[in-house]
Amino acid sequence: MAILWDSDPAAAENYRFAVGDQIDVVEAAQSVMRALGSNPDELLVIVGPEVDMAAASSLAEQVRNGRSEVSVILLRRRLEVMVLAQALRAGFREVVASDDLTSLSEACRRSLKISRHLAGISGISAVKEGKVIAVFNAKGGCGKTTIATNLGCYMASSGARVLLVDLDLAFGDVAISLQLRPAASVADLVAMSGHIDEQGLASVVTKHDSGLDTVCAPNQPGEADRISGALVGEMLRVARRSYEYVIIDTPPAFSEHVLATFDVCDMAVLLATLDIPSVKNLRLTLDTLDLLGYPREARVVILNRSDAKVGLHTEDVVAAIKQPIAAMIPSSSHVPASVNRGGPISLDEPKHPVSLSLRAFADTYNLNP
Repeated sequence: MAILWDSDPAAAENYRFAVGDQIDVVEAAQSVMRALGSNPDELLVIVGPEVDMAAASSLAEQVRNGRSEVSVILLRRRLEVMVLAQALRAGFREVVASDDLTSLSEACRRSLKISRHLAGISGISAVKEGKVIAVFNAKGGCGKTTIATNLGCYMASSGARVLLVDLDLAFGDVAISLQLRPAASVADLVAMSGHIDEQGLASVVTKHDSGLDTVCAPNQPGEADRISGALVGEMLRVARRSYEYVIIDTPPAFSEHVLATFDVCDMAVLLATLDIPSVKNLRLTLDTLDLLGYPREARVVILNRSDAKVGLHTEDVVAAIKQPIAAMIPSSSHVPASVNRGGPISLDEPKHPVSLSLRAFADTYNLNP
C-alpha cells in the first residue's frame, strides 16, 4: 500500500495505474504521520501536485527524522530547478511530473527497493511507535496538569513506559505538582536541534517514583523563546520511538508548540469545566481542529469537576460542543490537597472517585500495557 497526500477525490483513480490498487488517500500531513505510525510496514508516501511546497517539504523532513526508511515522492505540475533543489534538501527520494505515470511507476519501484533494503538492514519495520496524547484546553484553570500528571502516573504504575512532557514552557507546573527537582529541561534540547536521538532525550528526563518519566519546562519563563515548534516536533518523534505513551501537558493557547504537537499526536484529550467561558473555548478548539484537518475520531472530551453546582449541566455541554463526553471527573478538595503534597491522587488514594474515573478512562481507551 502507498499513502497519497492529495485533496483531489479522484487522485487514487488518477494514479492507480502507476501506484497500484492499494492507495490510502489522506488530506493532511498529520494524517500521513498517523498512518505511518499505525503501520510500521508502510514504506511509500506520495505527495500530490497541489500540496504547497513548504508543507510538502516539512512533511518530508518529518518522515526523514522519524521513519528514515520510508520513501517520499513529490509530484509537481512542472519540474523546475528551484523545486528540485528544495526537494533534495527536504529529503524527497524522487520528484516526478504528475502527468508522467510511467515515470511515477518507475520511481515507486526504485524507491520501494531502497526502502525495503533499509528496513531489512535496520529492522525498523518491526518497531511499533508509541502513542502521543495531548491534554489541551484553550482556557487556563481547567485542570490540564492535574489530569496529565495523574493519568501519566497511573499508566506508568501499571507497567507502561510513559513520558510526560510539560509543554507549558513559560509557566509549567508538572515539576512542582510531582515535587520533582529536574536537573535539565526542554531548553537543554536546543543545542541538539536537528540531531536529537534517544540518548539526547534521556539526558533531559527526570524520573518520578511511580515509574513515570518527565521532561519538565524550563525554570525561567524567558527560555521558552529559544524553543521552536520544530524542536518540539523533533523531540516528540524521537520520544514515541522510546515510549509506549507520550503525554503532553499543553499551554492554554494554540501556540506554535501546540500546533507542532497536534501535527504528530494520535489522541487529543480536550478538557472542559461547567462554566460558559470553558465550554465556549472548547467549542472554538473543536472548530480550530476541524480547520487543521485533525480527525474527529482522535478527539475525546473530559468534563472536569463535573458535579459542580453552578447552574450548567452536562447536557448543556454536550449540546454546545456536539460531541459526547468520554469521562466525567468529579470535584474534590482531595485533588488540590494531593497537589500540595506532591503525591498524585490516582496513586495515593486509588479508590477515590477521582482516581476511579481516571482509571476507567485509561482502561476504556486502552491506555495501559
